[in-house]
Amino acid sequence: MAESLGEKTEEATTKKLQTARQQGQVPKSTDLTTGVSLVAAVILVALYGGTVLERFAQMTRRVLEHEIAGSPFYATDAPDSFAEAMLGVVLIVAPVMLIAFLVSYAANFVQIGWLFTLKPIQPNFGKLNPQKGIKRIVEPKNAVKTLVSVVKLIAAIGLTALLLSYRVERLAALPTLPLNAAAWMVCVTIFEVAALLAVFLLVLGIADWFYQRWQYKRDQRMTKQEVKDERRSMEGDVETKRQRHRMYGEIIRNQIRGATPEADVIVTNPTHFSVAIKYDGDTMNAPTVVAKGADLLAFQIRQIAEKHGVPIVERPPLARALYFGTEVGQEIAPEHYGAVAELLAYVYRVDQSRRESLRNPEKEGVGAA
Repeated sequence: MAESLGEKTEEATTKKLQTARQQGQVPKSTDLTTGVSLVAAVILVALYGGTVLERFAQMTRRVLEHEIAGSPFYATDAPDSFAEAMLGVVLIVAPVMLIAFLVSYAANFVQIGWLFTLKPIQPNFGKLNPQKGIKRIVEPKNAVKTLVSVVKLIAAIGLTALLLSYRVERLAALPTLPLNAAAWMVCVTIFEVAALLAVFLLVLGIADWFYQRWQYKRDQRMTKQEVKDERRSMEGDVETKRQRHRMYGEIIRNQIRGATPEADVIVTNPTHFSVAIKYDGDTMNAPTVVAKGADLLAFQIRQIAEKHGVPIVERPPLARALYFGTEVGQEIAPEHYGAVAELLAYVYRVDQSRRESLRNPEKEGVGAA
């Protein structure tokens, strides 16, 4: 029933997944990337936050007091002071930003691996269609995403409120504290809130990562017909392959029928391989393989050879070596010269003796008597 309705019940094939990946369609959780990045930021603040603040304070004091110039601050010194301040900010922030970038890149790399494609950023004017845009907005999948985002926001606000409720006494005492102590207390509270939200987003990100992988596999499913069409496109039509196989077999058989009767000798395995060899001193530099076959083709070569009186000699090692080492139409390799020359000499002797016996039958009869 599902097949008749065209439902996607089959797992995506490797080719389908590779095509989707090339188009930039990969399972990825932005929540996981955000969670990892925020956890890394919290760790960086915990380890180097004090150092960064101290360097900012030193830079600000140096710029405002104009210590480098060693002279009163004039309006004409403003551009130099501004450039110095910007350079100081870059030198302080750059290492932190670099670490944050590397962490974010690593989080994405772990999810999708190495992938470079321009497909996702290519213009797609179909997305400008208002009708399709409204349809995407009201799709159940997008509605679920919106609901999940609202739930996450509510959960984050709830966790923040819960933490602050445990710190209400500390926050209530802020007006009674010195300025430095109050500022430190505020910073600690903000850090605690950030750490709590970072862990919360990391847990959500891990869960969302597994969900995205499951959803991706589900979206990439194929119908039975799509699987059949893909297999047919990759392997070729079965009937076409059979026809090609038949044509190739017919070509080989025709070549065997034409070349075997002209051979000087057939070397056999004796049952698995047959190799037809021909040598013409006027036109060839070395003996040449004019036909060869295995199993059924080997049997057909022997049949044709017997029919046309071509000598058949059993030399299993030589037959295997020639079958696997020499293509039809090629001269034999030099390492086989000796064995083939000996074989041809034997065949020529046998053929010469047979011709003489046929030429002088009376002498053979007298000798027998």
